[in-house]
Amino acid sequence: MKTLLSLLPLGLLLTAQAQTPYPTTPVKPVTDTYHGVSVSDPYRWMEDMKSAEFQQWLKAQAEHTAAGLKTLPGRDKLRARLGELLDAGVSTGGYATAGEKAIVYLKREPGQNQRRLWIREGVDGAERQLLDPLAVPGKPGKHSIDWYTPSPDGKKIALGLSEGGSEDSTLVVLDVASGQLGPERLQHAGLNEPGVAWLKDGSGFFYNRHPADERYNKSAVYLHQAGKDRRGSRRVFGWGMPGRKFDIADLPYIKLSKDSKWVLAELLHGDARDRSYFVAPLADVLKRGDRAAWRRVVGPQDRVSQALLVDDRLVTLTQKDHPHRAVVARPLGGKGKVETLLEPSEQILMEMTKGPGMEEGEADVLVRSLDAGVSRLTLVHTCGCTPQRLQLPFDGTVREMEALGAGEWLLRMEGWTQPAQTWVVKGDAAPRAVALQPASKLDVSGISSERVMVKSHDGVEVPLSIVSPKGANVARPTILTGYGAYGITQEPGFRPSRLAWLEQGGRFAVCHVRGGGELGEAWHQGAHIVNKQNTVSDMMACAKYLSDKGYSSPQLLAGTGGSAGGITIGGAINQAPQLFAAAQIAVGVSDMLRMELTPNGPPNIAEFGTVKNPAHFKAMYAVSPYHNVKDGQAYPAVIVTTGANDPRVDAWMPAKQAARLQAATSGRPGAKPVWLRVDYEAGHGMGSSVASQLDEQADVWSFFLWQMGVPAYQPAK
Repeated sequence: MKTLLSLLPLGLLLTAQAQTPYPTTPVKPVTDTYHGVSVSDPYRWMEDMKSAEFQQWLKAQAEHTAAGLKTLPGRDKLRARLGELLDAGVSTGGYATAGEKAIVYLKREPGQNQRRLWIREGVDGAERQLLDPLAVPGKPGKHSIDWYTPSPDGKKIALGLSEGGSEDSTLVVLDVASGQLGPERLQHAGLNEPGVAWLKDGSGFFYNRHPADERYNKSAVYLHQAGKDRRGSRRVFGWGMPGRKFDIADLPYIKLSKDSKWVLAELLHGDARDRSYFVAPLADVLKRGDRAAWRRVVGPQDRVSQALLVDDRLVTLTQKDHPHRAVVARPLGGKGKVETLLEPSEQILMEMTKGPGMEEGEADVLVRSLDAGVSRLTLVHTCGCTPQRLQLPFDGTVREMEALGAGEWLLRMEGWTQPAQTWVVKGDAAPRAVALQPASKLDVSGISSERVMVKSHDGVEVPLSIVSPKGANVARPTILTGYGAYGITQEPGFRPSRLAWLEQGGRFAVCHVRGGGELGEAWHQGAHIVNKQNTVSDMMACAKYLSDKGYSSPQLLAGTGGSAGGITIGGAINQAPQLFAAAQIAVGVSDMLRMELTPNGPPNIAEFGTVKNPAHFKAMYAVSPYHNVKDGQAYPAVIVTTGANDPRVDAWMPAKQAARLQAATSGRPGAKPVWLRVDYEAGHGMGSSVASQLDEQADVWSFFLWQMGVPAYQPAK
């Protein structure tokens, strides 16, 4: 089989850009003044997304892009191959225990357009389907499952259903025995991604609900009586409760534990990593609701990112004294002392989950850490015994860990070159493979991965992960991606669709830019608000490294960034367009000065800053992709993608970015295309159908291959 490399004559590296003119875009400048600086916004009118003018313009852009994509002859064959790879096997995930032995999970079989809900009697037992979201009455074929939580006895499952990738969940309750949905239709429950908190007897649950006129703000937790409609809910904690003030972006959740008399209220302060925690006696909350005796036991100053109830103690993951974090137990009942269960080390502690301990009132806490980019697991005994390192089957990423009881834990693992697998681990025993995730049928023997360190503009070394076909290290068509926000880590992971690129000679690279959490909280803070330029600089350094070291070249390199990663790639093409042949800005944050005014804006102030602060504004304005587009600059080809139902980054933001780039490059000799791709059946990506995801991937990769000069993707002259 020929590879892309063998099909790249030098004369085709710079192809002619045959294209029709862009749809006409009205310019209606609005000028704002921030701290004495005047900023012009030529496309403010797009922010009225319900206007006929914007909808007509958006449709015209979508049609323009669709027509252009149809001229790329290799696109359909690539789309077919992507579908074949995804349909080569079964995928499962989202494991949750239900009752004593059952496991509930999502599963997609070949040919299915959405994941379905399944249950299995133990990790090795028989399985049966519980719910196909596409068959839910109302709008058949439109729904997806956003989240779910089984009741402690495993008889019921509370879950969120939404339409068209909107993430606007309606909470319903599924009866496991019959497979029927109960009478609950609790709307505006889209913030329950962590799940709900069931009472031990299954008579009800705590869930988060936001007002009808809000999407992310002013939410509160309600106690719902199972089997009732919305009138069976009453507020217990959050916005509007008497005697306590909440910020607009505060996001509350309730946590319960069957071994504790306490209710734990977790309060996220927008997207800040440090949280507050409150406790109250469960009996008091059940009786008095939001007038219960809530008291705060952890505040933002304690730098806690996760907490678990263990009897009369709160086990916390804290970075107060070290950026790599420690596990610390705090007494709740007024007795006992603060105790460090796991000391900080060179590894970065990422998350933890609880399982039953050997003694009553005790528990085991499984802690996942990051060690040079791969997962490690440590079992922490709350009785004070020495922590225990667990064996893992390979160096990769632990995506999920669920307590099974009897000291066993279910893991879902994958790596850059290892497809997803499920394992059971216990103490010193060797890991045992289980078929909950069936073994992949894909041949991965021809690919390899490596991790190198790249020196950025200020001398800081940035991790760069590279996945390549085995063989000679020559310049290959390469896709480089970067994110860099919220302390989120880009860890080793396998995607079947990547084989469609790798098997033809291409490679993938992930730049672990500052702003992420790959090297701990200090790495996150290294590109936080006033330091955000470091995210962009790290991305540019990795792009340059790939060309300088012969992995790729500026004619064969495409950069991508999604959501907050829109700042990363948008900044990179503004500041160093010569490094890239093409770029994708996917559902990207582009207008940093107006982001905080969107429904999802207030929670993000903690991450990006606010224009009300002079220092924040200066840093935001300097890297905001929309505001730093330069007229007449030689940009790479850019495809901007958005979902019409996106609740996180409003579609007007990618639209303004595309319009600004089109205006800046139109009329310039040799200008490359700027296309806006719109998916009217998708949102931010969560809940999108398989067909929508594959269509977008085929479109974007075909666009890249066209711009890289691959003959099979060149439009007919």
